[in-house]
Amino acid sequence: MYESIPLPPELVSYIGSETRDFAVKAKHATQPKASLVMLIFGFVWLAFSMVFFILFLGPLFQGKEVHFLANDVPTVAGPGNLKPILLPGIVIGVFVLIGLILIYAGFRMLFRKGGYFVGTPKRLISLERGKFRSIDWEQFSGDIEVSGNEKNGNITLGMRTGSMVSRKNGPDQYVPDKIYISGIPDVFEVEQLCRRRIKENDPTPQSTGFMQ
Repeated sequence: MYESIPLPPELVSYIGSETRDFAVKAKHATQPKASLVMLIFGFVWLAFSMVFFILFLGPLFQGKEVHFLANDVPTVAGPGNLKPILLPGIVIGVFVLIGLILIYAGFRMLFRKGGYFVGTPKRLISLERGKFRSIDWEQFSGDIEVSGNEKNGNITLGMRTGSMVSRKNGPDQYVPDKIYISGIPDVFEVEQLCRRRIKENDPTPQSTGFMQ
């Protein structure tokens, strides 16, 4: 049986007198797999950047000279002559910095706590990092994904809005927006409540067939 949770006073005030179908607090703000993809990409990027950093700039830290081509001209840089290697060093440093930023962003996504989500008969309300968001059920398409189990489940709600995404080897693809709620109990009951409200508030005219 679904059980509600205590809510922050400001969220209670925002909801007002509306009936609450459910109230949950998500464990994560984004999908853990999205965070892992970001981390893996960041580590791979950093690894390749560090290879160039070590091969190209490593000898300088050992007091040795570095020989390379600049505009097809053999160039030598060393501890007493760093000017020729300044620009390549900056470029490599930028690549290393990008890798570190990607890793930082991935860890931040992974450990960023989710917000509160409250369902009422007319809308889905969220409170995350002090910001309220209200989405009418009619904005959802009814495409719902559920994973996990009754004690710790995830639910993804597809919306009618979205954007076109370009693809290299194919035509542009329409990708719908999604609301992701992770790590909640009673996820299957919450899914049924969401599905019922989406159906009740569906703005699409219902076709009525009849026999002739």
